[in-house]
Amino acid sequence: MIGNQGRLRTGQSLIAISAVAVLFALAAKWAGPGFTGVVRDGMETHIHMANADADARPKTVVTPISCERLPNVPGKSITTAIVAFPPNGFTPRHRHPGSVSAFVLKGTLRSQLQGSPAGTYSAGQTWFEPPGTVHLFAENASTTEPAELLATFIADDDCGALTIPD
Repeated sequence: MIGNQGRLRTGQSLIAISAVAVLFALAAKWAGPGFTGVVRDGMETHIHMANADADARPKTVVTPISCERLPNVPGKSITTAIVAFPPNGFTPRHRHPGSVSAFVLKGTLRSQLQGSPAGTYSAGQTWFEPPGTVHLFAENASTTEPAELLATFIADDDCGALTIPD
């Protein structure tokens, strides 16, 4: 049969899938506790280490723009901030005291919340973080171009710290 050439049989498919699973498990074991997952970006695959060389990578710069009390929601405020990611910029594992909506202004960012797969977000795209959710990492996908996002926080009235290291 001409159609069978070049195709994997069911047994071969299971062996291939098993081999990939073993390699993934070995990569995770080798990587250690900082391993957060594998991200497929087009034809490239990136293994993410939330704290791998985190101290050596450029840090993000958070610039608060405003903090206003919400008159219709007693005890809560809305804070907006610009988060600038220099080329190869990285934010390690952390959480926020309230809800956060992130809107990518420029560039491409990768981000992962605990319990969710890593995502890649370009200008005009958003993600949402429920209060207290562990944000495993956020990083600039580019090593040569900056990226930037607008973060909107709904949290307690104190307009205090926006990020809590975890």
